[in-house]
Amino acid sequence: MKARRTLAGLTGLIVVGLGLTACGADEGGSGGAGSSLDVLVQANSIYPEQQRKWFSDVSAKFAAETGVTVRFETFASPNDELTKIQTSVLSGQGPDIYSLGTTFTPTAYATGAFVEFTDDDWAKIGGRDKFLPATLGISGPEPGKEVGVPFASRPFVMAYNKELLAAAGIDKPAESWDGLREQAKRLSTGGRYGLAVAYADSFDPWKFIWAMDVQAGNPLVTGGTLRLDDPTTLAAYRSYLGWLATDKVVDPASVGWKNAQAIAAFAAGKAAFLPMVSATSKVTLDASAVAGKYAYAIMPTVPPGASAVAASGRPATSILSGDNLVVAKYSKNKDNALKLIKLLTDPEMQGTYYKTFGELPTNTEAAGALSGDPALAALVESSSKAVGTPFSGAWSQIQLALVNVVVQSIPTLSAGRIDEAKLRSLLAEAQKTGQAALDKAK
Repeated sequence: MKARRTLAGLTGLIVVGLGLTACGADEGGSGGAGSSLDVLVQANSIYPEQQRKWFSDVSAKFAAETGVTVRFETFASPNDELTKIQTSVLSGQGPDIYSLGTTFTPTAYATGAFVEFTDDDWAKIGGRDKFLPATLGISGPEPGKEVGVPFASRPFVMAYNKELLAAAGIDKPAESWDGLREQAKRLSTGGRYGLAVAYADSFDPWKFIWAMDVQAGNPLVTGGTLRLDDPTTLAAYRSYLGWLATDKVVDPASVGWKNAQAIAAFAAGKAAFLPMVSATSKVTLDASAVAGKYAYAIMPTVPPGASAVAASGRPATSILSGDNLVVAKYSKNKDNALKLIKLLTDPEMQGTYYKTFGELPTNTEAAGALSGDPALAALVESSSKAVGTPFSGAWSQIQLALVNVVVQSIPTLSAGRIDEAKLRSLLAEAQKTGQAALDKAK
């Protein structure tokens, strides 16, 4: 009943009833020939071919060790992710294992439909000590009540073109968002732009708004109260949308860009800064025209319109970001699910995953092997200054509402302007929707 009450609050944002192609593991929890595990993961739009090969390699390796085939299914967007969680929980069938973004783990926990790991469960996958302590920060509401096993760490940073900055007489990226805007203006010349931003991406836009709010002392959720109607949130959207509409420091085509397209523009030397990227970009950039010419830096920590972090704010460089693996309670194959999680979080597989996709390991041993790489210094610093999003079952709906403000602003943004009245109206609607989700999650 708890799961049904929690999920009832999600229907205001998504359409219920989309079926899953996977139908849960085969009968017979002990594995053996013919047994299978169904796993849901995010589709990798940057490295799709590599992901398909990784699926095949994992399934082959696991089958050789256990006789169990792994069948992968993908979701394309947060909305898709949320719908698939909802549909599976209500129907009692679907994937055995879900790979969820950390910000969606609270929603999974709130349903009561996923396995809460016991000490014995942790022992079967190698123990809590196997993982970097920070990566366990959003596995559950508190230690001992975790549903998520850390799989990949994804602190966000900003890539910058060292040659372009040097030519403009800029020593290093600015520490404030206003300072970055001014640097971007100086660098928007000769057919190049200061910033590469993916306005149409399903995952990126809200992270900018959230970071600016936290830095300004508005964490968005305080207890059971949502504060999207706070002036700091309006200022954050003005700054983010203004890079295109008023500052003209991003390519006008970016209103239709996904993350992969923003990375491609920077990789081609067409932008000086690429904010809100993770180590996943490194694989692409090291094989591009900017190889050897770029570096990573932490993103600005001073909010728009300010010269310092607010007294009540935090210098957040990134959300506490990554992917967690969760196991559905309805799975008939829990033992094999734990075996697969152990395999995926062991040092060898974590190292392979990093080399293929650029996702940082959560495994302590695998992460230690990368500690001497100077190219990752900013990522390590960002990880240490990352701030977790609220552990609330309503956060996924709030996150979608934040993105929807940008989605609904695209028409006027495409015309090169910000409609102030519409922006205020969109924020009021997002506040109403998000607060309703918080009320239902209590």
